[in-house]
Amino acid sequence: MVARLIDEDPEQAYAYSRIALRLASRVAAVREAAGFAAYANQKYAEAIAEFRAAKRMTGSVELWPVIADCERGLGRPERALAMAGEPEVQKLDKAGQVEMRLVAAGARRDMDQLDAAIVTLQSPELASSSVQPWTARLRYAYADALLAAGREDEAREWFAKTLEADKDGATDASDRLAELDGVEFVDASADDSDDSDDADVEVEDEFDDEDEDDDDPEVAAAERASDQAEYYDEDDDEYEGDADVDADGDVDVTDEIVVLDEDEDEDDDRRDGGVRDEG
Repeated sequence: MVARLIDEDPEQAYAYSRIALRLASRVAAVREAAGFAAYANQKYAEAIAEFRAAKRMTGSVELWPVIADCERGLGRPERALAMAGEPEVQKLDKAGQVEMRLVAAGARRDMDQLDAAIVTLQSPELASSSVQPWTARLRYAYADALLAAGREDEAREWFAKTLEADKDGATDASDRLAELDGVEFVDASADDSDDSDDADVEVEDEFDDEDEDDDDPEVAAAERASDQAEYYDEDDDEYEGDADVDADGDVDVTDEIVVLDEDEDEDDDRRDGGVRDEG
């Protein structure tokens, strides 16, 4: 669990490591995992204690470089340099020796000894054309030291070499190289966000215009007439009679009143005729 979380959530990994220590403090793997969890959270004193405990249990020296790096984290680069000269370094495998060289160079830089740091990194592993797991980090450290020393052209060359070896993108060599070449990156997501905001403003304006149209009496009358036209045929007499709308939007009922008057006259005539016939 600690190993799975240590890159994504170091604090959570540290919490799990403390629980594991309470349950199995005499297991070397648990002590080592607890050391790396503390190291990831910059708790260097705790990390040193756990790494030394794991070293005593296993008798292995593979944690020697990371213990030295913890000394750097505690502000003691001179101790890290002293560890780089100890016999334990000769017992390390090639990867461990390269790691120890990186720590020693870092200690030199902590002590403002840039030229010494550059010399420390110069090695057969750096000059080799073969790509190993440590190659990208070693070349990157060398390029960064050169740049710090003001040797920009050489730094650019080694950042480019780092990029060739860094297939997994473990370093930011591409960004450093682009920076030296004067290339500026534009945040496309910010532009997209601005375009989206502009589009939202345009949509809001359209809705505002529609709301203003709804408040216009002439528009409202036209909409009512349009609604009536959807249900009636323009050739239909009934439609013509019902669809008369004046300029103010009111229906003209004059014709209906006239029709009612004519009907009343016909009824009166019938009544009069009936009475005369009876007479």
